[in-house]
Amino acid sequence: MTLYKLEDFDPNYKEVFGGEDIKKMSLYTQGGDKVGSVEDALVDHEGRFRYLVIDTGPLFLGKKVLLPIGLSRLDYNQKRVYVDGLSKEQVENLPEYDENMTVDYDYEERVRGAYRTSEAQNVAYNKENYNYQNDSALYGLNDRDHSNIKLYEERLITSKTRIKSGEVTVGKHIETETATVSVPVEKERVVIERTTPTGEATVVDPGTVNFGEGEVARVELYEEQAQITKEAYVREEVRVKKVVEQDTVEAKETVRREELDIDTQGDLRVNDSNKNERI
Repeated sequence: MTLYKLEDFDPNYKEVFGGEDIKKMSLYTQGGDKVGSVEDALVDHEGRFRYLVIDTGPLFLGKKVLLPIGLSRLDYNQKRVYVDGLSKEQVENLPEYDENMTVDYDYEERVRGAYRTSEAQNVAYNKENYNYQNDSALYGLNDRDHSNIKLYEERLITSKTRIKSGEVTVGKHIETETATVSVPVEKERVVIERTTPTGEATVVDPGTVNFGEGEVARVELYEEQAQITKEAYVREEVRVKKVVEQDTVEAKETVRREELDIDTQGDLRVNDSNKNERI
C-alpha cells in the first residue's frame, strides 16, 4: 500500500487540525522521558495516519524510525506525543527511515516486527491480502486518547439542466398590393385635309372625269397596347440562427451544520483545540 508524507498528501493539512502542526512535537514516554521529536507523518491513500516519523535525536545518534500511530497519544495542548513502552532495544531493532526512500511492504514488516507482541510474531502474514486491521494494536486509534466525532454540515452543490424555454417559428405569407406603372404607347389617327384651289380654276373635260361612288382610299390605323407581365426576384434574405448568452443565476437555500455541544459535570477542565481555550 502506498504511503504519503503528510504535506505531500494535503498541503493544507494544518487546517484539518485547526491550525495545529504535528510536526516538531516532542516525543515522550509515559514516564515523562523525552525520546525524540516528530519529524513527519505518513498517511495512506485515504488520508488515514499510519506512522509518525520519529527523530530520536542525540539519544540514538539522530536515527529516524517509524512509530505506528496506534502506539501514540497526541497532546496538542502541551505540544507532545506520548508513546507506550518504546524501549531502547526496539529503537535499535527498527530499520532506519530515510525521507527519500520508498516504504514498501517488506520495510513495513521489519517495522511491525519490532513492535509486535510475542503472540503476534507467530502469526503468518501474506503480502497479497495484508490489511492494517491485522495489526489493530499498532494502527488502531485508542478510543480513550483518540476519540473521533464526525461533525457534518451541508453545502450547496450546483448543477445545470437544459430545459425548453420556448421556441421561435419563422414562416412567410403573401401580401398583395396594386402596382401602377406608366407605359407610353403610340396610336395612329387619320387626318383629312380639304383644300380649295386658289387662283384660276382648272377646267377639266367632263368626259375624262370618272364620277363614281364607294371607296376611294384605304388607310390602315395602328396603335400600341401595353402588355404587363410579372417576374419574381429575391428581395431579401433572412438567416435564422441561435446564439448562447451567459447569465448568472443566484439561488438561496438553507443549509445545516452540526456544532459540538460540550456539557461537563463536576470540576473538570476540557481543552477545545479548535478554539484554543479551556472550558
